[in-house]
Amino acid sequence: MNKLFKKITAAVCAGTLLLSMAACGQIQSGSNNLSDTKDTSNALAQNTVSEANTGENTDENTEFKEINVVLDWYPNAIHAFIYDAIEKGYYEEEGLKVNIQFPSNENDAISLVAAGKAEIGTYYMQDVITTRTNQNVPVKSIASIAQKPLNIILSLKDKNITSPKDLEGKTIGYAGTDLSMALVKFLLENAGIEYDESKLINVGFDLMASMTTGQVDATIGCLVNHEVPQMEEEGFEVNYFNLDDYGVPTYYELVFLANDEMIQNDPETLKSFLRASKKGFEDMKNDPAAVLQILLDNQNAENFPLSETVETKSMEILLPIMEMDDSAFLSQSDEIWQENIDWLYDQGLVNEKKDVSEFMTTELMPE
Repeated sequence: MNKLFKKITAAVCAGTLLLSMAACGQIQSGSNNLSDTKDTSNALAQNTVSEANTGENTDENTEFKEINVVLDWYPNAIHAFIYDAIEKGYYEEEGLKVNIQFPSNENDAISLVAAGKAEIGTYYMQDVITTRTNQNVPVKSIASIAQKPLNIILSLKDKNITSPKDLEGKTIGYAGTDLSMALVKFLLENAGIEYDESKLINVGFDLMASMTTGQVDATIGCLVNHEVPQMEEEGFEVNYFNLDDYGVPTYYELVFLANDEMIQNDPETLKSFLRASKKGFEDMKNDPAAVLQILLDNQNAENFPLSETVETKSMEILLPIMEMDDSAFLSQSDEIWQENIDWLYDQGLVNEKKDVSEFMTTELMPE
């Protein structure tokens, strides 16, 4: 599950860049291809918790508005607050019944939302910019989930790669997206290295395996909160560095998406969803172990079993990134969006610069 690369792959991944970016990323994924997971085919997840927990103060005759939320990938620590909000009845307090849906194709979270077949999706910021600009896909970000990138350059420790300058002459694995290639080229050239002095190899979703088998020296697309603890659990010592420490503009790793029509015609439902989600995140901050257990109880064990130790470490990494001193959970700024619009344009990944308001709105944010 890597983002630019699985989470920009896998259910984030991509899709259209494959809509690029968690799974691996913009393909951010590593070794899991959602397209091969036929049994999840746009069916609502069986472990949706909303029906089981109505809350003590909920009238059993209350009619709830049912909404579908398509994840970028199978449930993992970054989604734990959603499962907590379902379990605790926070969505029902807002009059909502939330169904969690897993993607059967890498771009489901954006394509189903755009088509009005799901109300909300979790996906990648760069994909919103590229697909809306280049393909006129009618979706916008309504809130951020992670305030900083999770995508990294990852390598085994014995390769001694700790910064872009160490990539000179090295072989770098990526998951096949234009965004991944542009990021590597930018990092190399920003470090004074000619692009052709290193070699990129498309390893598909096998980002981790390509390193451990010696096929490549490093990869782009793995996520610091997933592949790092997973490889360490498997006994590998690793090095990594963050892209935004070396000139890449910082960005929101995941955002909540809604389509233009719903934002215009039913903003109250979206506001209600975000209010309840924020309560779930407060629980995640205050009692991460309990919220993690809710996630583990609702994991998709058949297709994407979770390791408790990996997800515990992932949550430790995520919590200070999902909310920071200068940026609250769910918040997003015009400045960060504009920097990414400009960067994607400069790299030739979008064909024009549209206004920030084309890609995001802050009008639905909970107080």
